[in-house]
Amino acid sequence: MAKKSGGRLVSSAGLVNYYDSEDRRAVHINPAHVIAIVVVVGVVIYLLNAFY
Repeated sequence: MAKKSGGRLVSSAGLVNYYDSEDRRAVHINPAHVIAIVVVVGVVIYLLNAFY
């Protein structure tokens, strides 16, 4: 039987952990803001469909 190296799975299906690096230049968005923006866009689209 083959020995596993490092205790990780040999096949990770291409998944990569991106949370290891903290880049201060990256754009950070609060999840609550994303949900609020989605709700506002949804309401605008609903209103546009209702009136036009």
